[in-house]
Amino acid sequence: MSTDKHKQEIFNQTSVLKPGDPAPDFALRSTPDQLVSLREFHGAPVILAFYPADWSPVCGDQMALYNELLPEFRRLNAALIGISVDGIWCHLAFAKDRKLRFPLLADFEPKGAVARAYGAYRQQDGVSERALFVIDAEGTIRWSYVSPVGVNPGADGILAALEALPSKQEVPA
Repeated sequence: MSTDKHKQEIFNQTSVLKPGDPAPDFALRSTPDQLVSLREFHGAPVILAFYPADWSPVCGDQMALYNELLPEFRRLNAALIGISVDGIWCHLAFAKDRKLRFPLLADFEPKGAVARAYGAYRQQDGVSERALFVIDAEGTIRWSYVSPVGVNPGADGILAALEALPSKQEVPA
């Protein structure tokens, strides 16, 4: 492995936001005329699933798995948001084709700005890392994970992180 490539991999691994970090707020388009912001979900856990690109085999499998697990995420009171640098029209076609029932947000312009804020941007490829974040009801990252770009990370880590969050009764008022 070249030294530059190794340095970039270390940078990507160490720059991703960690548990305890505040989750940066954002507002991204889910349709040509609709913005979705993280603050809209304040008061409930959120799963952010950054992924490289619509239509790739691994991304398609990953998003299909999360779509199947939506009832379980909802049982744990969590919302799911997919984010990539693809444009809204690409997202809309991909979501329709895959019958996805959660929003895909376009981190399109400025390209990768939200992925960069989370430390989940692959500068060398111009796409998002395959990065997952579980954010608690107060907006703090409670779990983060970066999977190799060619590997579907599954959902075990997400489910474990959601189950470890305090229940509504345990959350101080």
